[in-house]
Amino acid sequence: MHPDEFLRFFETRRASAILRTPIADAAKPAMEAALRGGFEVIEFTLTTPGAFELIAEFSRRPGIVVGAGTVLTTDEATQAVEAGARFIVSPVVDEAVIDTAKTLGVAAMPGTHTPTEMLRAHRAGAQLQKLFPAPGIGAPYVKACMGPMPFLRIVPTSGVDAANAAAYFAAGAFAIGFVAPLFDADEIAAGRFDLIEQRARTLLEAVAGVPAAV
Repeated sequence: MHPDEFLRFFETRRASAILRTPIADAAKPAMEAALRGGFEVIEFTLTTPGAFELIAEFSRRPGIVVGAGTVLTTDEATQAVEAGARFIVSPVVDEAVIDTAKTLGVAAMPGTHTPTEMLRAHRAGAQLQKLFPAPGIGAPYVKACMGPMPFLRIVPTSGVDAANAAAYFAAGAFAIGFVAPLFDADEIAAGRFDLIEQRARTLLEAVAGVPAAV
C-alpha cells in the first residue's frame, strides 16, 4: 500500500486501534475484539511482546491495515515493514526513522507536541504528525496549530475518547488513535475481550458521520 493510498484509507476510517500491553497471550484476542468492533486500521506497539509476529499475522488478513508503534530505531522500522507494517509510528521526531519509512515506501507518523516539532516532522517527509502527549487544553490546541499550518495532518493519539473525539475532528484533526479508552488494562488482564469489542463500537460510533478533513 502506497503512503498516499494509506492516507486515503485512514482518512475515511477516521480512527485507529492502538494496542500496548505487557501480556503476551492477551494481545491477539484483544486486537481481534477491536476488529470485531469495526476497526480497520490497527497498530501494535513494539513494547507489546511478540509485536513483530502479531504484525505479520494480522497484516495477512484482508480489509485491514496494520502499523507498528513505538518505533525508535531504523532497524525496528525495517523489521516492522518486513513483517507487514504499512505505517510507522514513533513517540518522537527522528529523521532517520522517517527517512527509513520513506525508503521502504510506507507512511511515517512521528510523535510531535509543539508546532515546531510538527513542522519539523512535516518538512522531514512525515505524512502524518502524531500529537503526543495530549495537551491539557485538548482540541483547541489542534485548532491553534492548524490555523497557521493548515497543511498538517495531525493525529491525536492520547487523551481522545468518545466524549471529545468529535471536538478533535472539528478542530481539524486528520484522524485519531484510541489507546487506553479502547484497550482497558484491567479488562485485558481479566480476559474481558467482549467489553473491548463493545467499547470499539462505541468509539467508532462517536466518530461516525464526522466530516472528513479537507
